[in-house]
Amino acid sequence: MRDATAGPDALDQLLRGVYVDPDDGAPIAVPVKSIRIERSLRGEEDDAVRALGLGPRMAIVSDPATREVLGARIERALAGVGTIVPLMLEREPRADAETVAALRRASASADALIAVGSGTINDLCKYAAARDGKPYVVFATAPSMNGYTSMNAAITVDGHKKSLPAATPTGVFMDLEVMAAAPARMIRAGLGDSLCRPTAQADWLLSHHLMGTPYRNAPFAMLADDESTLFEAPDALVRGDLDAMRALARTLALSGLGMTICNGSYPASQGEHLVSHYIDMHSPPGRAHYFHGEQVAVATLTMARIQEEMLAAGPPKLQPSPMTEDELVHRLGPEVGVACWEEFLPKRMTPETAPPLAERVLATWIDLCTSIRAASVPAERLASIMKRAGGPATPADIGLDVAFYAGAVRNARFLRDRYTFLDLADDSGYLTRWWPG
Repeated sequence: MRDATAGPDALDQLLRGVYVDPDDGAPIAVPVKSIRIERSLRGEEDDAVRALGLGPRMAIVSDPATREVLGARIERALAGVGTIVPLMLEREPRADAETVAALRRASASADALIAVGSGTINDLCKYAAARDGKPYVVFATAPSMNGYTSMNAAITVDGHKKSLPAATPTGVFMDLEVMAAAPARMIRAGLGDSLCRPTAQADWLLSHHLMGTPYRNAPFAMLADDESTLFEAPDALVRGDLDAMRALARTLALSGLGMTICNGSYPASQGEHLVSHYIDMHSPPGRAHYFHGEQVAVATLTMARIQEEMLAAGPPKLQPSPMTEDELVHRLGPEVGVACWEEFLPKRMTPETAPPLAERVLATWIDLCTSIRAASVPAERLASIMKRAGGPATPADIGLDVAFYAGAVRNARFLRDRYTFLDLADDSGYLTRWWPG
């Protein structure tokens, strides 16, 4: 249980629509009707779903692993709620456009989708639900990522991993006993996906100061209490401590809600996620499977070091980008390269745009450094948090050699139009140290 002596519960306030926005004092509400994070939900699944009024016919989506862990139990529990349509995905399904299309066909007769799983299954269901205008709920099987409560899905389309608008879940149900029994790597992945709050916040602040991007404090204020608990005892997670698991589950749920209230993934997905997306898109042949959060953890440590070094070095001198469309197509391939060029163009540094941005850097540098340092966690501490949990901290820990990883860091900025420290570092020549040869 949450400490009764603690202050107001951000998660409860958000669900009731009374959370106070720290920026303007207005109440914040979220579209999710129910989020339950309990020691055990066994025997309560039917009441939890019935209260949401999903309709008489529900497609319960799982894969062989998640059905064994929780899916079969959910199917039995909901048999009296309505007509159940069990849908079994292949083992280790892919979150891509083709799988979404197959899921939509298979669930065409259902009124709602019920995802039983974590990252991939949740993304597939929330995107399929959005395309078909249906509600969906999710029963989490692992604390491996923060997408349970968000309104976007990571879907690969024509080889390009994209963050696409998706349905917000009507209900999110987290059974801590089930989540604590997940493979240790999945638990560490959830910690890794939570580790990036400081670097994502720093990147968003950078874009806000230099590019005028809208910025909000609420997503980070919501996380403060649980993040502190989580970062203080990361080793307890892999020991099966349910209080530690509750802190991680709440952090993941609140992080997703932060993205929802911002209508985008800005507060939780910046440069570190771009590096992870590049790795997904160009992973070397024969490399073993690694979880999203494992990659994000390693990329977060890289971003934290880049941010620290750049802030310590003083205002950087910006230069026009030498990148051309032909060169980007050469690096990323014809289809992905052309799409990424369109993403890159809005932030591409040209002879016309470089001088005014350089002036803005000088004018805002002190304020920028002050705000980022107030939000940051030292890279050394972030690395210690992952190591204490037994998680990955180096490229080798996620099956990558130095040359490939250097290319991922150097090229990740071209995947999306967000301006992060990867862009500032490359536009000032700093990032060339990550490019071998």
